[in-house]
Amino acid sequence: MSFKSAAALAMEGRVPDGAEVLTVTELCGLLRAIVRAQPQPVLVRGEVRDLFHAPSGHAYFTLRDEGGQLACVLFRSDGDSLSAPLRDGLAVLVRADLDFYPGRGQPQLLVRAIRPQGAGDRWLAFEATREALAREGLLDAARKRPLPRFPRRIGLVTSESGAAVHDVLHVLRRRYPVARVVLSAAVVQGDAAPASLAAGISRLNERGGVDVILLVRGGGSSEDLWAFNDEGLARAIAASRVPVVAAVGHETDVTIAGMAADVRAPTPSAAAELAVPDAAGLESSVKNFGGDLRREVLRRLRDAQQRADGLGGALTPQILTARLEGVRHRLAAALTGLDEVRRFLQLRRQTLAAILGRLDALSPRTTLRRGFAIALKGEQVVATVAGLAAGDPLLVMLQDGDVECRVVQTKRR
Repeated sequence: MSFKSAAALAMEGRVPDGAEVLTVTELCGLLRAIVRAQPQPVLVRGEVRDLFHAPSGHAYFTLRDEGGQLACVLFRSDGDSLSAPLRDGLAVLVRADLDFYPGRGQPQLLVRAIRPQGAGDRWLAFEATREALAREGLLDAARKRPLPRFPRRIGLVTSESGAAVHDVLHVLRRRYPVARVVLSAAVVQGDAAPASLAAGISRLNERGGVDVILLVRGGGSSEDLWAFNDEGLARAIAASRVPVVAAVGHETDVTIAGMAADVRAPTPSAAAELAVPDAAGLESSVKNFGGDLRREVLRRLRDAQQRADGLGGALTPQILTARLEGVRHRLAAALTGLDEVRRFLQLRRQTLAAILGRLDALSPRTTLRRGFAIALKGEQVVATVAGLAAGDPLLVMLQDGDVECRVVQTKRR
């Protein structure tokens, strides 16, 4: 009998024979499996209540509306990406996985991302793209490349008829007119925009010979800027062989392209300023460096002249003769000291030879060479028969080798 039919009979006050009886744990497991089998993730809109931040960094709260409430958990790893802190009473849209918590016997939401109320499917797609790229490391700060200090050719990917191109060109001409600008025109809005923008970046990498690429678009609604959240465009930015500066919309507009770029600028004009140095400032710096260099060269020349004058005064015949005489005296003293050292060493050699002669006379090897033998019991030299007994092992050292033997009998003299 199935659980469903057994439960129906129980509702009628009857418990059939052989009916399956579940423990609380088993039923909670069944409910958890049913909940987790639902389509994931889900978007839920509501108001944050009873917010609690645990020491572990996880956040626990209730998501409520006028007709119900759900327990929510926001793990620390997911909460690090919040653009603003959570607070009680905040109306939000959450993207979450539906789960069932057996410990309390209640369903709960495992929150993956949160945004103020009003977002929908596009925000879900934005978060999914961001997370996919982040998992591959394409958004990591460690892979961001520095911009060239003095770019000779600057690639520009934008609409050739938009205001952004004029803003960028105006700033580049004013700040750094020596650089050449290579425009790779692209569609910046609508369904065709992502592929067009990615193709513009690829063209500059393949044929542009540029040192840096500016990907720019002026302000607009989130709908207008949506093309810059495309995953393919982000991958084209990450695959670029030269650094990319992204400036899309205004400073408050956050796009996937800006996250993937090596540098994100708040506006197209700011992107141009970041990409090139200020020629006027460079000219002023060069003039200052030139003045500093001239002063340093003059100072060193004066120092050299003063040293030369001092050397000229020190090279008179009288001074040179006196110095040479001093050198002769020091050399004679050194030779005298060297003779004393030689006599000292000769005396030490004679003393050492005498000591070595006495040591050789006392050496056991000398005794052996005179025809005597040395008997050892273990490591002790045998001088008398008092410490020996029949059967004791002995090692007898001779001039040309050793003999191992045993005591047969001892005789005293």
